[in-house]
Amino acid sequence: MTYVVTENCIRCKYMDCVEVCPVDCFYAGENFLVINPEECIDCGVCEPECPAEAIFPDSDDRSTDWIEINNELSQSWPNITRKGNSPADADEWNGKPDKKDMLSKEPHKD
Repeated sequence: MTYVVTENCIRCKYMDCVEVCPVDCFYAGENFLVINPEECIDCGVCEPECPAEAIFPDSDDRSTDWIEINNELSQSWPNITRKGNSPADADEWNGKPDKKDMLSKEPHKD
């Protein structure tokens, strides 16, 4: 089992989950985070830290469409180990449905 970042992270990208990860398996895109499934040790400490409640185990049905996305994007995005600034409008996007089409595949830029 591994953990997976899902749709509600899009345009929220709070990053609270990043600093608690003991193996630094988070990768950052322009408006989304992903977990590298090969690096995740299934500890689960990230799940309760996510304010957007966007992280689930891969065994959860809500993760199904996101497993491959996390795997693919973690191969090309930069690793992130510290919490950065969330988008200014993150709270406005938290909980909004149907954001998958808004997922940018561009990597995080400082």
